Parts: sequence; structure tokens; C-alpha cells
Amino acid sequence: MERAAGLSGAAPVRHAGSCHCGRVTFEVRAPADLELLDCNCSMCSRSAYLHLIVDAGDFSLLTGAGDLAEYRFGTGIAKHRFCRHCGVKSFYIPRSHPDGVSVNARCLDPSTVKSMNIRPYDGRNWESARSDLDAR
Repeated sequence: MERAAGLSGAAPVRHAGSCHCGRVTFEVRAPADLELLDCNCSMCSRSAYLHLIVDAGDFSLLTGAGDLAEYRFGTGIAKHRFCRHCGVKSFYIPRSHPDGVSVNARCLDPSTVKSMNIRPYDGRNWESARSDLDAR
């Protein structure tokens, strides 16, 4: 899987993350200097989601599997998972990378994050934006 964000050439660290109430906790392996996408689609723009896209093997759900609910819309490919208690979507399975995980960088413990490089992603025009993402 081509990495849109997340692991670059830098040595990875383990970042801890959670939903607001703390029932859903996870770890993700990624550099301390994060490469993120800020999507303008109808879902992400409403939730201010900052995408850290990683391989599924770089993500571990630690607690809260039973506390997750799932929402799908449009093509139904993306699996939007959120805590059924506090409503926070701290990660999901994206349409663009169905074999990966998109972590909301806003849900990470900031103590392991050195920097965030945020670039726009035109999710409102998903088909052409996905092509642009593959070209990088």
C-alpha cells in the first residue's frame, strides 16, 4: 500500500491515542514528525479530522473494540468507527486505503508528536484527488 501520510523515511515511534472518554485506546507506529491530510469532504470537514494514514500492521487497538459503532455512507467502502459513548472517531478504515487505517492525529497524545505537516486533500472531488494522491 502506498502511504499517503504517516510513515516516511524517519524512524517510527509509538504514539498512544484514544477517544474522548478513554474507552477506546490504541497505539500507532509513525514518525514523530507527522505527515497529515486535511480532507474537505462532507464527513471530515464537519469533524475537523486530520488523517494519519498507516498500514494496518502499524495500528493496534488496545481497548474498546466492543465500544465502537460503525457508520458507512456513499459507496460503503470506508468503515467510519466511533466510540458509542462519547462519539469521537479516533480512527477508521478509509476508502482510499482499505487495507490501512486512518488515525485522527487530534486524538494522539501530543507528548510523542514533534511536528505536524498538514496538507489539504480535496475529498469533495474524491476520484480526482485519489488519483493525485497516487501520483505522489
